[in-house]
Formats: sequence, structure tokens, C-alpha cells
Amino acid sequence: MTEQMTMNRVIHSAVRRDLDRLADALIRMQDGDRPRAQALDRAYRNLQTELTHHHEGEDTHIWPMLASVGVDRGLLDAMESEHSAMAGALAETATAMSTVAATGAGTDAAAARDSLLRTRDVVERHLRHEETELEPQLAPHTETPEWHAVEKKLRSQPLPVAGRFFAWLTDGMTEENRAFLKRTVPSPVVTVMSRVFGRRYYKDVAPTWR
Repeated sequence: MTEQMTMNRVIHSAVRRDLDRLADALIRMQDGDRPRAQALDRAYRNLQTELTHHHEGEDTHIWPMLASVGVDRGLLDAMESEHSAMAGALAETATAMSTVAATGAGTDAAAARDSLLRTRDVVERHLRHEETELEPQLAPHTETPEWHAVEKKLRSQPLPVAGRFFAWLTDGMTEENRAFLKRTVPSPVVTVMSRVFGRRYYKDVAPTWR
């Protein structure tokens, strides 16, 4: 069966993309290349910010809404527990990335990559669990007033936050995901948000992947 695309899966795809390209970049980093290490650290911090923001939105808005319509509390508790585990893993990798950014040493890059791979495993377990078990519980409610109220809250973000999100989301996006995004959010909105309000992303992070 073909899995149905959702905005949640588009965001998950961006998370996986960044974890993969960070892992690849760390193994290729030359010993002593501090500017490259610092660029990778900035890219990691951006990923950490976006992923944390995504999960805080779920914890604050989506899980309570699902609990109110009778979704299994045990499943929602598992989601919250996995978010906590991810936060710990992300923090561990942030420390390792800070170290390699400060030293540029190949040994520290290798240690950061090991930490990143552990974090990627923790993140992937949660993303897959959410996609396979949580999304089917949400699907019957996506046309309800309760869900529309949640969507309104999730979309109510400061312009710089929303702009940086769209700039990050679309950087290296697959054609399948891009087509879905165009059906979901008008292209002019994405362009203005990312290019105007997300321009810091193009200065601070995007050059890392060029």
C-alpha cells in the first residue's frame, strides 16, 4: 500500500535529510578544518531548533487534541516519552558538535559523527512509530473543528520563525515533497516567507550544503 503524504511526513523527510548529510559531511571533514566544523555546527543547531519546535507543537497542541477525541492515552504517553529521549540525544550531540567546532580536530569530528548516528537512530525510531501508529489515529479527525483549531495554532508563528522553517524545509527537498507542499501552501507564500523572512537561513546554513 502506498503511504499517504502528509505535512508531518514532509517535515520528517527534512529531518532525515539533515541527519544524513551531517553524517556524510562529518566523515569527509578534513582534520583541522575549523571553518567547516563551525558551519556543520550551525547546520546542526538549526536542525535541533526545527525538530525541537516541531515536537513542542505536538506536545502542546496535537497530543491534547487527540486525547480529547479518545486516542489511546498509552500511545500518546509513548510519543511524549520518545520526545524526551530525543531531546536528550540531541543535547548530547550538540555538545559533541560544539567540541569539533572549537577544535576542528578529526578525532572530534569522528566522535561527533558517532553521537550523531546514535541520535539518528533515536529520532528514526520515533518518526517511524509516529508515522505508522499515530498518523492513522489522527487521519479520521483532520476535517474536524478540533483539528482545524490545532492547525491554526501551529500556523500562528512569528514571521522570522515561519520564514526560517520554510527556507530549511525546502532546501534540498525532493520533488515529491515539493509537489505536496505546493498543493498545501501557495507557492508565493512559501517563496516570500523563505526568501524574505527566512533569509538568515540562506546566509548561515544553506551554504553548508553547496
